[in-house]
Amino acid sequence: MKLLTILECQKNLNKSGKTFYRQAVRGIIIGAPTGEAAMDRKLLLIYSAKNGDYKFPGGGVMENESFQQALEREILEECGAHLAQIVGEFGKVIEYDLPMEEGYEVFKMDSYYYLCEIEPKFSAPRFDVYEQELGFSPVWVDVDTAIEANMAILKSPTLEQPRWTKRDTWMLKYVKRRLLS
Repeated sequence: MKLLTILECQKNLNKSGKTFYRQAVRGIIIGAPTGEAAMDRKLLLIYSAKNGDYKFPGGGVMENESFQQALEREILEECGAHLAQIVGEFGKVIEYDLPMEEGYEVFKMDSYYYLCEIEPKFSAPRFDVYEQELGFSPVWVDVDTAIEANMAILKSPTLEQPRWTKRDTWMLKYVKRRLLS
């Protein structure tokens, strides 16, 4: 998959130090399945009521799970939607950050983004406890609205910045340029 960018979330990270590595998959879902023209610039994203930010649906790939299986599971869990098809690969983002896990010097995550189509019928999402605490909900949102909300968080010296906000804001801007212009 094509590498789109490498993000260093902290300065002066020891990228050659002991690394906690994670692979994740994320779905880019454009326009509501109803086919409404007004939905052409809307994405199905996950909104956090606690932080006010938007992120792409997706998450970590479990052991013995294919990328497609992980994407199907994550979209169902976070959006309550069934994956109809993976339209294609979109790109990969590599992130380096401080680890939350003890005994490591750096956290590295490879996020693989896929263009996806979903079935029109939704069920209730099944969020993990931390996702419930963050007030996650799936929403159809205009790309500019999502970018503005995330940029406000990134620029604020007082708002808590979720780990994924820098990555997904970068990707929202890239999706807007490449797919929604």
